[in-house]
Amino acid sequence: MKLQIRKATLALALSVISCQTILVILPVQAQTYSASVTKAQPSKTKQFFRKHEVVRKATIGAGVGTAAGAVTGLVSGKGMVRGAALGAGTGAAVGVINGNKTMARHPIMRDMATGTAVATGITMAATKGHGSASKTMKGAALGAALGLGAGLYRDKLR
Repeated sequence: MKLQIRKATLALALSVISCQTILVILPVQAQTYSASVTKAQPSKTKQFFRKHEVVRKATIGAGVGTAAGAVTGLVSGKGMVRGAALGAGTGAAVGVINGNKTMARHPIMRDMATGTAVATGITMAATKGHGSASKTMKGAALGAALGLGAGLYRDKLR
């Protein structure tokens, strides 16, 4: 019996020593913290417009053209909604012309095309009825001349 008590005491002493060793080892281990900085991703709409520059310019042009066409239709008495619809199409066309890479290499043609599109849209929003096709053609020709003159004044004559 004494032998069993001594073995039990020895086993208990060894377990206490090993527990103390484990307890001593555990607090000594270093605690690590990690912090990370996350950058918010731009929305899908912003990513789309960054990839598609011409679409962005056409959208902006349509918005500006809607306002200009609505005012033109209201002032001329031909219909504000009709003018807004024509202005949106005209503004989108101007945005595509200004965003086109080929037109960027030919600024005189770009200015003439922009002037033609703007004048055509304004003329169509302001006229309705008999003889509107000839008035639209005259407006387009005048717009091409004004676009050419404005472009030359801006780029060449300074």
